[in-house]
Amino acid sequence: MSGQQMTSPELNSVHSVKILLCYILEKLSRPVTEEQLRLISEDSGVINYFYYSDALTELTENGSVILENGSIVLTEKGRLGSEYFNRYIPLVFRKKLLKAAFGFFIREQNEDMCSCTVSETDNGCRVSFVLSDGGRELINMSFFAPDMSQGELIAERIRSNPAGAYKKILGFLLDNSEEEIDVEKYL
Repeated sequence: MSGQQMTSPELNSVHSVKILLCYILEKLSRPVTEEQLRLISEDSGVINYFYYSDALTELTENGSVILENGSIVLTEKGRLGSEYFNRYIPLVFRKKLLKAAFGFFIREQNEDMCSCTVSETDNGCRVSFVLSDGGRELINMSFFAPDMSQGELIAERIRSNPAGAYKKILGFLLDNSEEEIDVEKYL
């Protein structure tokens, strides 16, 4: 079996998945929709959809989680269960789930911050992007790329870390100065 498959008997049970779901809800301490929790669970490679679905149903029925304003909320019962039982789930699986959750929310934040498009032109393509922060436009820029594959790569890099792209562009512009002319070579 590969490392992506669930090889631990504890993770091949709805009970273990219930513990992991309560664990991740407790660690995130933020509103999480059912869709977000499902995507995080699947992205982690730790929980399959069928165990996820059964576990969430059981957690709702036993009062460990409630649905409130479209979000899944961990109750005190769920928090105490996670706190007491999470140590029975191997650390490697808890880490994978946390990494998937944090990565998911970073990607979501980046998508909200960055609008990036690549369009073909006669002799290459144009990469256009807008970075914004809370409704305030930070940068609106377009530039040429020689082909679509390079344009898509550039767009992917911008989308993966829009704040870093902004920081580097701004840093370059602030450090940029007029080129000095070496008159000595003309004498």
